[in-house]
Amino acid sequence: MSIKKALLIELEREKENTKRIISRLENDKFNYKPHEKSMTLGELANHIVELHNWVDFVLSKETFDFHVDYIPTKLTSVDDLLNKLESDFEKNKAIIEKMNEEIVFEDWALKAGDHVIAAMPKTGALRFIVTNHLIHHRGQLTVYMRLLDIPLPGIYGPTADDKA
Repeated sequence: MSIKKALLIELEREKENTKRIISRLENDKFNYKPHEKSMTLGELANHIVELHNWVDFVLSKETFDFHVDYIPTKLTSVDDLLNKLESDFEKNKAIIEKMNEEIVFEDWALKAGDHVIAAMPKTGALRFIVTNHLIHHRGQLTVYMRLLDIPLPGIYGPTADDKA
């Protein structure tokens, strides 16, 4: 299997997993936050959706600087989040299909100004900075959902809500 095909399979699988979670959200709960230090549900959902597009940032740049490159999305509805998730998927799919596979072995860095947060080959950045990061936040979002009594969809198998 080629690197491109492996990336595309993972990208689509994670998009579908995120789609199942986001589609259960309720627009009127976007301002909910379980703790004063937490993001709101809307901010967290936006961050999860935007993380999918970081595939572009990893593959098309040598560095990603939070002080320069990061512009948080501020979508305010489930439909807008789902539409962005789909459009970003199509954009990233096209980037991967056209890429030279050797690019994944090039160096990449995540920075905050002059501070290097992480430096690794792009293949590692795709896994560590993009996929693992989004899975982490998606898990956080399911806790918010549970606290709000929003039924959880299965991602890696059925949930207690699927058995009801």
